Amino acid sequence: MAGNSAAVALEDVPSVDLMTELLRRMKCSSKPDKRLILIGPPGSGKGTQSPIIKDDYCLCHLATGDMLRAAVAAKTPLGVKAKEAMDKGELVSDDLVVGIIDEVMKKPSCQKGFILDGFPRTVVQAQKLDEVLEKQGVKVDKVLNFAIDDAILEERITGRWIHPSSGRSYHTKFAPPKTPGVDDVTGETLIQRKDDTAAVLKSRLEAFHKQTKPVIEYYGKKGLVANLHAEKPPKEVTAEVQKVLSS
Repeated sequence: MAGNSAAVALEDVPSVDLMTELLRRMKCSSKPDKRLILIGPPGSGKGTQSPIIKDDYCLCHLATGDMLRAAVAAKTPLGVKAKEAMDKGELVSDDLVVGIIDEVMKKPSCQKGFILDGFPRTVVQAQKLDEVLEKQGVKVDKVLNFAIDDAILEERITGRWIHPSSGRSYHTKFAPPKTPGVDDVTGETLIQRKDDTAAVLKSRLEAFHKQTKPVIEYYGKKGLVANLHAEKPPKEVTAEVQKVLSS
């Protein structure tokens, strides 16, 4: 039955889209496999670079939060277990998260590899991930460390202002609105996200450094860490990433 419904679905797909996907897959087939982990504090530019890397190398982007929600929504056996934990207000166990990652990695879209973002956060998670990958006969190729000074991050993040209804974002220094505190298009008042204040950022950064330092050291011993200059403009960071991944 599943095959039948897939066939119907394909018939309904416009030819242009099918051809585009075919060409994309053909182009992808010659790309080297890459299994990457992105580590960096909030505001370090991971969100800007990951779609570029994803398209360049035909990888799938695995953000653990999204994957958990998708597994819960799809009611996979692991998703059901994860939901039970969440409903009790418990943290989802490392084994469950790694199990869900393992499941998703087997999808066709992840054939050329993946970008893991927001995981592993601890050395134990890194070890469990290594075990799962080993069973699949693969390993992590590179850990991209978006290294950036906390003071620069503070300037980047505390300067962000949002127009809530459209999602348009501004920055007091880098992309200011025409009139301070006001949206260019509607003239409505801009707000700052609760998370974008200096106090919240400070505690998030402290937690991040404490948590991820051992993870970076773990992969550093394996010679997998590439330290990026994440304070540079996005285009320069992209060039750095490409250089690291082509070596």
